[in-house]
Amino acid sequence: MFKARILGTGMYVPPRVVTNHELATVFDTSDEWIVQRTGIRQRHYVEDGVGASDLGLEASRMALERAGLTARDLDLILFATLSPDLCFPGSSCLLQSKLAVPGIATLDIRNQCTGFIYGLSVAEQFIATGRFKHVLVVGAEVHSSGLDFSNAGRDVTVLFGDGAGAVVLGRSESDHRGILATSLHADGSEAESLWCIAPQSRRNPRISHEMIDEGVHFPRMNGKHVFKLAVEKLPGVIQESLATAGYSVEDLSLLIPHQANLRINEMVSRKLNLPFDKVFNNIQRYGNTTAASIPIALHEALLEGRIQDGDLIMLAAFGSGFTWGSALICW
Repeated sequence: MFKARILGTGMYVPPRVVTNHELATVFDTSDEWIVQRTGIRQRHYVEDGVGASDLGLEASRMALERAGLTARDLDLILFATLSPDLCFPGSSCLLQSKLAVPGIATLDIRNQCTGFIYGLSVAEQFIATGRFKHVLVVGAEVHSSGLDFSNAGRDVTVLFGDGAGAVVLGRSESDHRGILATSLHADGSEAESLWCIAPQSRRNPRISHEMIDEGVHFPRMNGKHVFKLAVEKLPGVIQESLATAGYSVEDLSLLIPHQANLRINEMVSRKLNLPFDKVFNNIQRYGNTTAASIPIALHEALLEGRIQDGDLIMLAAFGSGFTWGSALICW
């Protein structure tokens, strides 16, 4: 069995920056209102014609370069997104084509905010068994083309931004460095608390003028309930991975949580008795980029010198499904 290690990271966000002040010209909100409730000050939006695989391509190129590899070294592409370029085929195949590596395996992951954590776990298994040597895990989202820019949708719309993050995993040369433990969970019994129900295959037609008039093609969220569950589930799943690997919260060098809401991350920090300066946050600049948020944050934490060799790093996410998970890494 081999230990899986992250060899390179990358990220990409589109150049257009959308501030809270700009959104306040579109619907009833304010910079103060958004910052107070979420911590978000701005986010990035794509231009028309740019899809999740386009963002993922730029992040992947950076991750491959930082790993000292080329796309031809890859054995598998895992693509996590809730906003694929097309209904089908999946964005992993589109990214494979853009990387010009036909024939290698690809897989799309639909676990929303926890998609990147699920992808890491899948990649780890393929590397641990010796089946593959190099796996690309991408999280990429284009939210801006699917949001409701009216007063009815403002509470959701202010949260989300577009972007992509990617990592390349390979075999670790040390049994002590790499992914030490992952924990994955899901509970679909409350899916309606955070979902987007149109188009849907159980309706014929899948989308209609009536459905559009009702606005069911926009995401809907019970924000208070999602907040409550997130601050309940995240500390538990973090402790679970720590216990599996034989560590405690005190051993952590840095926690990189999913960037859904700065207030969630503050409460998780308090519940864990983890100093907030050991929690990395960049939601202020990007908003919630769903599957992309953790790999983007991981890349920036590395660039800022917040992660050093031998550091114990925890990644954790909670999101639609509901799904939640964690990954403990010795860097």
